[in-house]
Amino acid sequence: MSLQLRVIILICCIIALYSIIHMIKKENLELKYALSWIGVSTAIIIIALFPIIIEILADRMGIASPMNGLFFLGIGFILLIIFSLTVAQSRNSKRIKELVQKVALLEEKTEKQFIDIKGEKKTDENN
Repeated sequence: MSLQLRVIILICCIIALYSIIHMIKKENLELKYALSWIGVSTAIIIIALFPIIIEILADRMGIASPMNGLFFLGIGFILLIIFSLTVAQSRNSKRIKELVQKVALLEEKTEKQFIDIKGEKKTDENN
């Protein structure tokens, strides 16, 4: 990996880390979702500073080219992110369903109370 490419990667990762931290401070991004991105940015910075790491990892995994190892790790990370987002979406979908049901029950209860109050007023006016 050339020095110029390593510098570009470092600059991009530092900007990404700054953006992530800024979004956390402004509460646009929850910390539990940002931790994985912070971890990946940190790992990329370490790999950019010490490129021998990816060569060692590729060799230990039995992959001929370090770039193939890097792509493999990247695809694995993407799959983990997709899975975690799917779990979060499923959880949110279930919560929304429960909230909609609770709102419907409360609306029905409020409507019945309103009808009861209206009925009592008519009875009072007739007496």
